[in-house]
Amino acid sequence: MPNHILLDVDGLYKYFPLSQPLLSRLTGKKPRVVHAVDNVSFHLNTGEILALVGESGSGKTTVGMNVLGLQIPTRGKILFDGIDVALWSQGGLTGTEHSGSQGLERFTSREQILSLRKRAQMVFQDPYESLNPRQKIFDIVAEPLDIHGISLSEEDRQERVREALEICGLAPADHFWGRYPDGLSGGQRQRVVIAGALVLEPELLIADEPVSMLDVSIRAELLYLFLEIRKQRNISIIYTTHDLATAGFFTDRMAVMYLGRIVEIGPTRSILADPKHPYTKALVSVLSAPNPRRSRKRTILKGEVPNPIDLPTGCRFHPRCPLAREECSQIDPDYTEINAEHKVACLYI
Repeated sequence: MPNHILLDVDGLYKYFPLSQPLLSRLTGKKPRVVHAVDNVSFHLNTGEILALVGESGSGKTTVGMNVLGLQIPTRGKILFDGIDVALWSQGGLTGTEHSGSQGLERFTSREQILSLRKRAQMVFQDPYESLNPRQKIFDIVAEPLDIHGISLSEEDRQERVREALEICGLAPADHFWGRYPDGLSGGQRQRVVIAGALVLEPELLIADEPVSMLDVSIRAELLYLFLEIRKQRNISIIYTTHDLATAGFFTDRMAVMYLGRIVEIGPTRSILADPKHPYTKALVSVLSAPNPRRSRKRTILKGEVPNPIDLPTGCRFHPRCPLAREECSQIDPDYTEINAEHKVACLYI
Protein backbone atom coordinates (compact mmCIF):
# COMPACT_ATOMS: atom_id res chain seq x y z
CA MET A 1 0.00 0.00 0.00
CA PRO A 2 1.51 3.37 -1.00
CA ASN A 3 2.29 5.92 1.71
CA HIS A 4 -0.43 8.48 2.36
CA ILE A 5 0.85 12.07 2.30
CA LEU A 6 -0.59 13.72 5.39
CA LEU A 7 1.20 17.06 4.97
CA ASP A 8 2.40 18.71 1.76
CA VAL A 9 4.21 22.05 2.04
CA ASP A 10 4.74 23.73 -1.33
CA GLY A 11 6.65 26.99 -1.87
CA LEU A 12 6.23 28.31 1.65
CA TYR A 13 7.42 31.88 2.31
CA LYS A 14 7.21 33.73 5.60
CA TYR A 15 8.50 37.31 5.84
CA PHE A 16 8.25 39.58 8.88
CA PRO A 17 7.99 43.28 7.90
CA LEU A 18 10.19 45.74 9.78
CA SER A 19 8.12 48.76 8.82
CA GLN A 20 4.47 49.46 8.06
CA PRO A 21 3.53 49.12 4.35
CA LEU A 22 1.79 52.52 4.44
CA LEU A 23 4.96 54.21 5.74
CA SER A 24 6.97 52.58 2.97
CA ARG A 25 4.55 53.89 0.34
CA LEU A 26 4.66 57.38 1.80
CA THR A 27 8.45 57.49 1.91
CA GLY A 28 8.92 55.67 -1.39
CA LYS A 29 11.34 53.24 0.24
CA LYS A 30 11.24 49.54 -0.41
CA PRO A 31 9.81 47.80 2.70
CA ARG A 32 12.42 45.84 4.63
CA VAL A 33 11.56 42.33 5.79
CA VAL A 34 13.09 39.45 7.70
CA HIS A 35 13.26 36.45 5.34
CA ALA A 36 12.37 33.81 7.95
CA VAL A 37 11.31 31.10 5.48
CA ASP A 38 12.10 31.28 1.77
CA ASN A 39 10.51 28.87 -0.73
CA VAL A 40 10.42 25.76 1.47
CA SER A 41 8.80 22.59 0.12
CA PHE A 42 8.53 19.11 1.62
CA HIS A 43 5.98 16.40 2.36
CA LEU A 44 5.29 14.16 5.35
CA ASN A 45 3.75 10.70 5.15
CA THR A 46 1.41 9.22 7.73
CA GLY A 47 3.48 7.60 10.48
CA GLU A 48 6.72 9.25 9.34
CA ILE A 49 9.18 11.23 11.48
CA LEU A 50 10.87 14.12 9.67
CA ALA A 51 13.68 16.19 11.20
CA LEU A 52 14.01 19.89 10.39
CA VAL A 53 17.65 20.59 11.25
CA GLY A 54 19.57 23.85 11.36
CA GLU A 55 21.19 26.55 13.44
CA SER A 56 19.15 29.04 15.44
CA GLY A 57 17.47 31.41 13.00
CA SER A 58 17.34 28.90 10.16
CA GLY A 59 13.53 29.05 10.04
CA LYS A 60 12.64 25.58 11.32
CA THR A 61 10.39 26.78 14.16
CA THR A 62 8.69 29.25 11.83
CA VAL A 63 7.86 26.39 9.48
CA GLY A 64 6.18 24.55 12.35
CA MET A 65 4.20 27.61 13.42
CA ASN A 66 2.92 28.10 9.87
CA VAL A 67 2.00 24.43 9.49
CA LEU A 68 -0.16 24.71 12.61
CA GLY A 69 -1.81 27.91 11.42
CA LEU A 70 -0.31 29.89 14.30
CA GLN A 71 1.27 32.28 11.79
CA ILE A 72 -0.04 33.47 8.45
CA PRO A 73 2.22 32.49 5.53
CA THR A 74 3.36 35.26 3.22
CA ARG A 75 2.60 32.89 0.37
CA GLY A 76 2.64 29.22 -0.50
CA LYS A 77 0.49 26.16 0.16
CA ILE A 78 0.33 24.02 3.28
CA LEU A 79 -1.94 21.08 2.53
CA PHE A 80 -2.94 19.11 5.60
CA ASP A 81 -4.73 15.98 4.40
CA GLY A 82 -5.68 17.88 1.25
CA ILE A 83 -6.93 21.03 2.99
CA ASP A 84 -5.02 24.30 2.73
CA VAL A 85 -3.89 25.45 6.17
CA ALA A 86 -2.88 28.80 4.66
CA LEU A 87 -6.56 29.28 3.77
CA TRP A 88 -7.59 28.61 7.37
CA SER A 89 -5.06 31.23 8.52
CA GLN A 90 -6.04 33.87 5.97
CA GLY A 91 -9.78 34.20 6.30
CA GLY A 92 -11.14 30.69 6.65
CA LEU A 93 -13.90 31.86 8.96
CA THR A 94 -15.63 33.48 5.99
CA GLY A 95 -14.72 30.79 3.50
CA THR A 96 -12.62 33.24 1.51
CA GLU A 97 -10.97 31.86 -1.62
CA HIS A 98 -7.21 31.53 -1.37
CA SER A 99 -4.85 31.88 -4.34
CA GLY A 100 -4.10 28.49 -5.81
CA SER A 101 -6.67 26.64 -3.69
CA GLN A 102 -9.14 25.68 -6.43
CA GLY A 103 -10.53 22.22 -5.86
CA LEU A 104 -9.63 22.27 -2.14
CA GLU A 105 -12.11 22.35 0.70
CA ARG A 106 -12.92 25.73 2.19
CA PHE A 107 -13.44 26.50 5.85
CA THR A 108 -16.95 27.81 6.43
CA SER A 109 -17.25 27.56 10.20
CA ARG A 110 -15.28 27.81 13.39
CA GLU A 111 -16.09 24.15 14.05
CA GLN A 112 -14.24 23.05 10.90
CA ILE A 113 -11.15 25.04 11.91
CA LEU A 114 -11.14 23.63 15.44
CA SER A 115 -11.61 20.15 14.02
CA LEU A 116 -8.43 20.49 12.00
CA ARG A 117 -6.53 22.06 14.88
CA LYS A 118 -7.33 19.01 17.01
CA ARG A 119 -5.55 16.89 14.43
CA ALA A 120 -2.22 18.77 14.71
CA GLN A 121 -0.53 19.67 17.98
CA MET A 122 2.77 21.20 19.10
CA VAL A 123 5.24 20.25 21.84
CA PHE A 124 7.21 23.33 22.85
CA GLN A 125 10.84 23.50 23.87
CA ASP A 126 10.65 24.68 27.46
CA PRO A 127 8.72 22.40 29.85
CA TYR A 128 9.17 24.96 32.64
CA GLU A 129 7.34 27.70 30.72
CA SER A 130 4.76 25.42 29.04
CA LEU A 131 2.98 24.35 32.22
CA ASN A 132 0.80 26.52 34.46
CA PRO A 133 2.30 26.19 37.95
CA ARG A 134 -1.13 26.79 39.54
CA GLN A 135 -2.83 23.88 37.77
CA LYS A 136 -2.67 20.25 38.77
CA ILE A 137 -1.37 17.78 36.20
CA PHE A 138 -4.84 16.34 35.54
CA ASP A 139 -6.25 19.78 34.73
CA ILE A 140 -3.27 20.63 32.49
CA VAL A 141 -3.68 17.49 30.40
CA ALA A 142 -7.47 17.72 30.31
CA GLU A 143 -7.58 21.42 29.38
CA PRO A 144 -7.33 20.86 25.58
CA LEU A 145 -10.51 18.76 25.80
CA ASP A 146 -12.32 21.78 27.27
CA ILE A 147 -10.84 24.23 24.78
CA HIS A 148 -12.05 22.11 21.88
CA GLY A 149 -15.45 21.47 23.42
CA ILE A 150 -15.05 17.72 23.65
CA SER A 151 -17.88 16.62 25.93
CA LEU A 152 -17.10 13.43 27.83
CA SER A 153 -18.48 11.76 30.92
CA GLU A 154 -16.23 12.14 33.96
CA GLU A 155 -15.25 8.50 33.64
CA ASP A 156 -14.30 8.84 29.95
CA ARG A 157 -12.50 12.11 30.65
CA GLN A 158 -10.38 10.45 33.31
CA GLU A 159 -9.67 7.53 30.99
CA ARG A 160 -8.54 9.86 28.20
CA VAL A 161 -6.16 11.69 30.56
CA ARG A 162 -4.96 8.41 32.06
CA GLU A 163 -4.14 6.97 28.64
CA ALA A 164 -2.27 10.12 27.58
CA LEU A 165 -0.17 10.22 30.76
CA GLU A 166 0.63 6.53 30.77
CA ILE A 167 1.66 6.35 27.12
CA CYS A 168 4.09 9.14 28.05
CA GLY A 169 5.60 7.04 30.83
CA LEU A 170 3.82 8.65 33.79
CA ALA A 171 2.29 5.52 35.28
CA PRO A 172 0.22 4.95 37.23
CA ALA A 173 -1.43 8.17 36.10
CA ASP A 174 -3.29 8.78 39.35
CA HIS A 175 0.08 8.93 41.11
CA PHE A 176 0.87 12.06 39.09
CA TRP A 177 -2.34 13.84 38.17
CA GLY A 178 -3.00 15.29 41.60
CA ARG A 179 0.44 16.92 41.77
CA TYR A 180 1.63 20.35 40.63
CA PRO A 181 4.41 20.90 38.06
CA ASP A 182 6.93 22.05 40.65
CA GLY A 183 6.85 18.54 42.12
CA LEU A 184 8.12 17.01 38.86
CA SER A 185 11.54 16.76 37.26
CA GLY A 186 12.29 18.42 33.92
CA GLY A 187 11.86 15.14 32.05
CA GLN A 188 8.54 14.44 33.77
CA ARG A 189 7.32 17.95 32.97
CA GLN A 190 8.08 17.43 29.30
CA ARG A 191 6.16 14.14 29.40
CA VAL A 192 3.18 16.08 30.77
CA VAL A 193 3.51 18.57 27.90
CA ILE A 194 3.49 15.69 25.40
CA ALA A 195 0.51 14.10 27.16
CA GLY A 196 -1.39 17.39 26.83
CA ALA A 197 -0.80 17.25 23.08
CA LEU A 198 -1.77 13.58 22.79
CA VAL A 199 -5.01 13.84 24.77
CA LEU A 200 -6.72 15.17 21.62
CA GLU A 201 -5.50 12.10 19.68
CA PRO A 202 -3.85 14.15 16.89
CA GLU A 203 -2.47 12.81 13.63
CA LEU A 204 0.46 15.27 13.47
CA LEU A 205 2.83 16.28 16.24
CA ILE A 206 5.34 19.09 15.86
CA ALA A 207 8.09 18.72 18.46
CA ASP A 208 10.07 21.95 18.64
CA GLU A 209 13.48 21.10 20.14
CA PRO A 210 11.70 19.06 22.85
CA VAL A 211 14.86 17.67 24.51
CA SER A 212 17.25 20.62 24.21
CA MET A 213 16.54 21.87 27.76
CA LEU A 214 16.75 18.45 29.39
CA ASP A 215 19.72 16.67 30.92
CA VAL A 216 21.69 14.58 28.44
CA SER A 217 21.03 11.51 30.59
CA ILE A 218 17.27 11.58 29.91
CA ARG A 219 17.18 12.81 26.31
CA ALA A 220 17.31 9.30 24.88
CA GLU A 221 14.30 8.32 26.99
CA LEU A 222 12.22 11.11 25.46
CA LEU A 223 13.33 10.20 21.94
CA TYR A 224 12.35 6.57 22.56
CA LEU A 225 9.01 7.91 23.75
CA PHE A 226 8.37 9.55 20.38
CA LEU A 227 9.15 6.24 18.67
CA GLU A 228 6.71 4.47 20.96
CA ILE A 229 4.01 7.08 20.26
CA ARG A 230 4.54 6.61 16.53
CA LYS A 231 4.35 2.82 16.93
CA GLN A 232 1.16 2.86 18.99
CA ARG A 233 -0.74 5.64 17.23
CA ASN A 234 0.81 5.80 13.73
CA ILE A 235 1.25 9.51 14.32
CA SER A 236 3.37 11.72 12.03
CA ILE A 237 6.04 13.84 13.71
CA ILE A 238 8.06 16.89 12.65
CA TYR A 239 11.07 17.14 14.95
CA THR A 240 12.93 20.47 14.86
CA THR A 241 16.45 20.55 16.26
CA HIS A 242 19.95 21.97 15.88
CA ASP A 243 21.37 18.60 16.97
CA LEU A 244 22.00 16.14 14.14
CA ALA A 245 22.91 13.42 16.63
CA THR A 246 19.43 13.30 18.16
CA ALA A 247 17.82 13.58 14.71
CA GLY A 248 19.90 10.63 13.54
CA PHE A 249 18.75 8.64 16.54
CA PHE A 250 15.10 8.22 15.56
CA THR A 251 13.98 10.13 12.44
CA ASP A 252 13.20 8.66 9.01
CA ARG A 253 14.06 11.66 6.86
CA MET A 254 15.95 14.89 7.40
CA ALA A 255 15.65 18.38 5.92
CA VAL A 256 18.68 20.58 6.58
CA MET A 257 17.81 24.29 6.71
CA TYR A 258 20.08 27.30 6.31
CA LEU A 259 18.89 30.90 6.48
CA GLY A 260 15.26 30.10 5.72
CA ARG A 261 15.78 27.50 3.01
CA ILE A 262 16.11 23.72 2.81
CA VAL A 263 19.56 23.02 1.34
CA GLU A 264 19.41 19.22 1.55
CA ILE A 265 16.62 16.72 2.14
CA GLY A 266 16.60 12.95 2.11
CA PRO A 267 16.67 9.78 4.22
CA THR A 268 18.37 10.45 7.55
CA ARG A 269 20.79 7.55 7.26
CA SER A 270 21.87 8.58 3.76
CA ILE A 271 22.49 12.19 4.75
CA LEU A 272 24.49 11.32 7.85
CA ALA A 273 26.51 8.63 6.07
CA ASP A 274 27.18 10.64 2.91
CA PRO A 275 26.20 14.35 3.17
CA LYS A 276 26.30 16.22 -0.12
CA HIS A 277 25.79 19.92 0.63
CA PRO A 278 28.85 21.75 2.05
CA TYR A 279 26.76 23.03 4.97
CA THR A 280 25.51 19.55 5.82
CA LYS A 281 29.05 18.20 5.54
CA ALA A 282 30.23 20.79 8.06
CA LEU A 283 27.44 19.87 10.50
CA VAL A 284 28.12 16.15 10.18
CA SER A 285 31.88 16.60 10.51
CA VAL A 286 31.63 17.75 14.12
CA LEU A 287 29.55 14.77 15.26
CA SER A 288 31.30 12.21 17.40
CA ALA A 289 32.33 9.21 15.30
CA PRO A 290 31.01 5.83 16.52
CA ASN A 291 34.49 4.40 15.99
CA PRO A 292 37.21 6.71 17.44
CA ARG A 293 39.76 5.18 15.06
CA ARG A 294 37.76 6.47 12.11
CA SER A 295 37.26 10.02 13.30
CA ARG A 296 36.20 12.61 10.74
CA LYS A 297 38.11 15.66 9.65
CA ARG A 298 36.24 18.57 11.17
CA THR A 299 35.07 21.50 9.06
CA ILE A 300 34.77 24.71 11.04
CA LEU A 301 32.73 27.31 9.19
CA LYS A 302 34.11 30.83 9.12
CA GLY A 303 32.11 33.95 9.86
CA GLU A 304 28.57 34.34 11.07
CA VAL A 305 25.21 33.52 9.55
CA PRO A 306 24.29 36.46 7.25
CA ASN A 307 21.59 38.93 8.21
CA PRO A 308 18.17 37.56 7.14
CA ILE A 309 17.15 41.12 6.28
CA ASP A 310 19.90 41.62 3.69
CA LEU A 311 20.47 38.21 2.16
CA PRO A 312 23.60 37.48 0.11
CA THR A 313 23.14 37.33 -3.64
CA GLY A 314 23.25 33.94 -5.30
CA CYS A 315 23.60 31.00 -2.94
CA ARG A 316 22.99 32.32 0.55
CA PHE A 317 25.62 29.95 1.97
CA HIS A 318 28.44 31.11 -0.30
CA PRO A 319 30.00 33.68 2.12
CA ARG A 320 30.83 30.81 4.50
CA CYS A 321 31.21 27.94 2.05
CA PRO A 322 34.72 26.41 1.84
CA LEU A 323 33.98 25.31 -1.76
CA ALA A 324 32.48 28.57 -3.06
CA ARG A 325 33.34 29.80 -6.54
CA GLU A 326 32.51 33.02 -8.37
CA GLU A 327 29.26 31.63 -9.78
CA CYS A 328 27.99 30.89 -6.27
CA SER A 329 27.61 34.61 -5.56
CA GLN A 330 25.56 35.07 -8.73
CA ILE A 331 23.33 31.99 -9.09
CA ASP A 332 20.76 30.82 -6.57
CA PRO A 333 20.96 27.03 -7.06
CA ASP A 334 17.97 24.83 -7.79
CA TYR A 335 17.77 21.30 -6.41
CA THR A 336 19.87 18.50 -7.85
CA GLU A 337 18.44 15.01 -7.41
CA ILE A 338 20.89 12.49 -5.99
CA ASN A 339 18.05 9.98 -6.27
CA ALA A 340 14.26 10.05 -6.02
CA GLU A 341 14.39 10.72 -2.25
CA HIS A 342 17.55 12.79 -1.87
CA LYS A 343 17.85 16.40 -3.16
CA VAL A 344 20.56 19.03 -2.70
CA ALA A 345 20.59 22.76 -3.51
CA CYS A 346 24.18 23.27 -4.69
CA LEU A 347 25.78 24.11 -8.05
CA TYR A 348 28.66 21.69 -7.60
CA ILE A 349 27.23 18.32 -6.65
